[in-house]
Amino acid sequence: MTAPTPLREPTFLILTALAREPMHGYGIVTEVAALSEGRLSLRPGTLYGALDRLADEGLVAPDREEVVDGRLRRYYRLTDAGTAALTVETERLRRNVEAASQRLRARLGRAARAGAPGSAAARPRLRPAGGPA
Repeated sequence: MTAPTPLREPTFLILTALAREPMHGYGIVTEVAALSEGRLSLRPGTLYGALDRLADEGLVAPDREEVVDGRLRRYYRLTDAGTAALTVETERLRRNVEAASQRLRARLGRAARAGAPGSAAARPRLRPAGGPA
């Protein structure tokens, strides 16, 4: 069995935005911007193209429509398959973060033992006054 293809960040964030509740397009755009701390700004054409693709893949589905100020507002929801895909991707990312964190901790530990600047091993040891030099 082959591993699922990792989700691209915009797809991951769209699915994440829909994980809590159904949302309309502008709500998804706003939520993705918040989740990415402003790094990712989806344009309407990009968003609706992605939603169409995700719907074709069975990861999202239209939830309902309503008219607000004379304009049609379509809400989308995460499907069970979308929830499963988001769960798999979240676990994959968690494992990657844990692997990187472990290696960084090990690197920092080695640096401290080797006397890297600012580490305890790099600081000169003081001898008590009056003792042998």
